[in-house]
This record gives sequence, structure tokens and C-alpha cells, in this order.
Amino acid sequence: MSTLTFPSQRAGDFTITAISDGYLTASLDFLSNIDPSEASRMQHAAGQQTPCAVHINCYVVHGSGRTILIDGGAGGIKQWGGQLKANLLLAGIEPSAIDTILLTHAHPDHVGGLVDATGHVAFPNAELVAHQQEVKFWQDDGNLSRASERARGNFLVARQVFDGYRYRLRTFEEGEVLAGIRAMPLPGHTEGHTGYLLESRGDSALVWGDIVHFPHIQIQRPDVSIAFDQDPSLAAGTRSRLLDMASSEGLLIAGMHLGEPGFARIKRTRGKYSLLYETEV
Repeated sequence: MSTLTFPSQRAGDFTITAISDGYLTASLDFLSNIDPSEASRMQHAAGQQTPCAVHINCYVVHGSGRTILIDGGAGGIKQWGGQLKANLLLAGIEPSAIDTILLTHAHPDHVGGLVDATGHVAFPNAELVAHQQEVKFWQDDGNLSRASERARGNFLVARQVFDGYRYRLRTFEEGEVLAGIRAMPLPGHTEGHTGYLLESRGDSALVWGDIVHFPHIQIQRPDVSIAFDQDPSLAAGTRSRLLDMASSEGLLIAGMHLGEPGFARIKRTRGKYSLLYETEV
């Protein structure tokens, strides 16, 4: 089978590949602390021809004898994404080869592709690994009863996924979740929003989940949050803290909404952050 090349980086013995699930659309009106016209101007200045388009990445990690998928894309829910499975095959990766799924959080654009249209699991041999607070939040009937009509659908999607993988579901609180992969709590976006720090032979990379949705806006303006954030103020604080850490350590970043290049580093100049996409290894 011929394979296509997808953006890929190394961190020691780990190889990390960005696999696109496609795009979703989110109104710039969803952003807080910024006027939509200013947000649109920043998007156009960064070369974003469709300012409301948000790219969805998933990541495949090879290392320690494992084939790991981090997040599962939207799976076509709400006409979002849905390209993960086809792109995995184009990358030469069969769904049955995935042995572990690490979940940053359980919003639909991250778990929709983990089950198929009939509700069956899309990755039959995979263990699903998620923060215990994330699972607890979406399974809580009180949270469901208080949810808005829009958010209620998110609960049903998350529950379908957790139910599908219930016999292969492992939760964690903190620390190392797999050899060389450590969970990093990144609160604010959801109850158990988690990044994954890969460390091998003195090298490292961080998959930071949904720290940004519009990277060309929120990295320059970390105070800008989005309506999808459960706690916008906490999410903004987490973003600022992480941008400071990533820039000072020169850390390689992978993010689900970082854009098609998939990988970047954060540069700080005179107190302002900027995004530098990483060229392929």
C-alpha cells in the first residue's frame, strides 16, 4: 500500500505524526475579550483566508513498542472533520494497530471519531485512557440536567464513547500514563483537560490539547478565551502559564487546533508571544 507523508517530529525514541481530521467552523463571536472585527483582522493578517475555520489534528505516537492515538477527531459529527480514518490508512496505519488512545478531553471534536455511525468502537484493540475527572464530569447526571440544549448533545456523544470502551477504559489522576508519557493537568477548558508530555533521551514534546482554538489570535492574545471553555478565566490563566513555560524551555508543541503543520514552538519577544511552525524532520 502506498502511503502519504504527514507532518512528523521526533522526541528521543518517540515519533509523533499529525493526522488531520479536517475542519470545523466556529464563529469569531465565540471569542471573549476581543472584538470580532479585530479577531478577523488578525486571522487575515496571518494568512487565514477562512477566518472561522478551525483545523482538527489527531496525533499518532510510535515508541516503546506501542502505536498510540491521541484524540479521535470529530468523526463527521455536525459536519465537522471525519477524515481521521481515511488519513490513518493513507499514512499506512490500520485502526486495528492502535493499542492505546490517550484523551485530552471529551468534547465531540476529540471523541466523535472513536466510534462509528453504528456506535461500535472504531479502534477495536485500543485501551482508552482519560483523566478520571473528565470521565466523572460527563457521566454525572446532575451535570447533564444543568446543561444547555447545545451542551446536552456533547454529553450524549461522550457517554456513547465511554460506554463503547467501558471494558478497556483506564482513568488516571496524575503522573506517568505510559512509559515516557506523563499527564499534565491543563484546567479550564474542561474539568479534566489534560496535555501529554513525551520525554525520551533528554528530548521532549508536549501535546497540549485545546490550549488554543485560533492559534494566530490566542497565542498573541492569551487573555482571549472561547465559548467552548468551561471556565474561561481559568483557561486563560492556564494558557498564559503554558506559553511562558513553552517559550522559556523551547518546548516542541503539538496541538489539536494548531493548524495543518501540526507542530510549533513558542517565541517570546518583548513580552509578546508568537507561533513558529516547526519544519518537518
